[in-house]
Formats: sequence, structure tokens, C-alpha cells
Amino acid sequence: MASGKRPKSKTKRISFKLGTSRGRKQLKTAYVPGLMSILKVFAAIFILIAIGIGFVSLDKYVRKAVPISQMTAILELVDVPIWVNEPLKEKIYRAAIAYGEDLKLDEDIAKSVQQNIETLVAWVDEVRVQTTNDRVLIEGRWRRPLALVKNGLRSFYVDGELVVLDFVPMPNLPIVNVKGLSTAADAPPAGEVWPLDDLAAAIIILTKLDQMDEFITPDKPLLYKIDSIDVSNFNGRRNSREPHITLHTKNNAKIIWGAEFGTWQRYLEAPDEEKLTNLYNYYKEHNATLSNVKYIDLRSQQYNVSLPVDRY
Repeated sequence: MASGKRPKSKTKRISFKLGTSRGRKQLKTAYVPGLMSILKVFAAIFILIAIGIGFVSLDKYVRKAVPISQMTAILELVDVPIWVNEPLKEKIYRAAIAYGEDLKLDEDIAKSVQQNIETLVAWVDEVRVQTTNDRVLIEGRWRRPLALVKNGLRSFYVDGELVVLDFVPMPNLPIVNVKGLSTAADAPPAGEVWPLDDLAAAIIILTKLDQMDEFITPDKPLLYKIDSIDVSNFNGRRNSREPHITLHTKNNAKIIWGAEFGTWQRYLEAPDEEKLTNLYNYYKEHNATLSNVKYIDLRSQQYNVSLPVDRY
């Protein structure tokens, strides 16, 4: 009896172990497909979320790139100078739609946009507007400011043709403050010419400096070093013995220009071209800096340079 029970007991133990192994395999086989299904569901949800985020990002990009509603017409500025910044572009876009007018792609849209810009914006001259099947193309001659005039709480620019431009922050341009004007209070509105003799004298000098920068020192323009131009003694109206026009650098150095451009002979000064040459020769010789000088007097044919040490 005892010997008969042992084999039976051994057989049961073996059978139990085999049964347990099969159960684990079956559980593992059932668990893996379930896990894969869950992962697939999560992957699908992740893809849908990513697509949604992508559409949101694309929508933001389109809205940022196109300042007006896609449901009407797309405005596009053509051949824009590199110095034109985003605030100025936005100003043109807003003016083009008359600050809220809907633009429809019909036969009158080009005329409407052109009239809006000509009426509301002084920064673009000779405006031309064309339409395509889905957009409105705007181009023209841009007015670049050279001078800044401050009168009380009002600040405005003046371009090379003495046209007044309304103020838009332009930190990327070397705009020079004009000081000492005879009648800054009588400035005309934006878009009109301001025919002041002393202002014209300042603008001519700034224009010449701008041209010299373009051809002589394009990498380090001298105009960026200039803070202001003072015409308070224009034509010697305050003191005939003092310099008529003086420029001041951002490092508090003086560049004594002298008489109005084109009148050097009357005051026995160096020719205007020589003044420009001497100034830029000095600028280049001193590594495009004016920080080591107290003043440069360009009136004499042998121009005088005073260094800071000269005051002691």
C-alpha cells in the first residue's frame, strides 16, 4: 500500500507543476495583446494631440504673417527696404484697410488701398497697388528719416526732402536730433514739406554724411556716432564769431562743421568736400571711433583736432 501511494503522489506533483507553467504562458499570451492595444490607443491619442497642436501653431503663424483677415484679402508689401521694421509695416497694413475696413477682392480694391495709404501714411510715396487672385500687392518709394525734431511732447522725423514723418520707433537707424531750429513750433503735419532754411542746412550735411557712410565706411557708419546737430547759430544769427553749425557725438565730442553747405568761400573756410574727406580720414585712422577726441574743427584747410588731454 505504501509503495503504491508514492508514485501516485509524485505524478500529482509533476502534473501540478506542468499545469502552473501552462497557466503562466496563457496569462502572458493574453496580457501581451492587451498591453499592445493599450499602447496603440495611447499612441493614437498622442498623434491626435500633436496634430491639434500643429494646427494651432500653424494658425498662429498665419495670423502673424498676415495682418488682416484671411476671409477678405491678403496684403503684401513688395520690395521693402531692409531698414523698415515691423511696427512701420503694421502701420502700413492698418492704413491700407483704413483701420478696420473689409477688403474684398473686387475691381475697386486696388484703388481703395492706394487711396487709404496716400491719405493716412506719409512714409510711402508714389504708391502702386496691384491685385492677384488671392492678394493685394503694395509697393512704392519709402521715405527714410534722417533727422528727429522734438518740440514739447511732440516728436517727429524729417527725411532728405524735408518731408515731415510721424514718429515710429526706429532704433535700427542712425537718426540725428536737430537742435536750435528757429521755429520748431510751426512744423506742418506729417506728409508735408517743412521749408526751413536752418533745417535744410542740417539735412544737407546729414545727407552727405549718409552718402559717405555708404561708400567709405559701410561696416561702421559714422552717423551712428552722431547724437545731434546744432543749428542755433545758423548764419551767425547769435554770434558771427562762433561756428554756425556743430555736430555732437554720443561721447560728447564736437565736430565743428562751420558754415552752411555751399557757402564755405564766403566765410573763408575749407571746401565742403575737403571737410568731409578730413572727417572720414580721421575716423578711419582712429579705428572708426571718435571717443578719444574733444573736438574736430573742420573749418580750416588744416583741420584742428583737440584731444581730451588738451584741457589740462
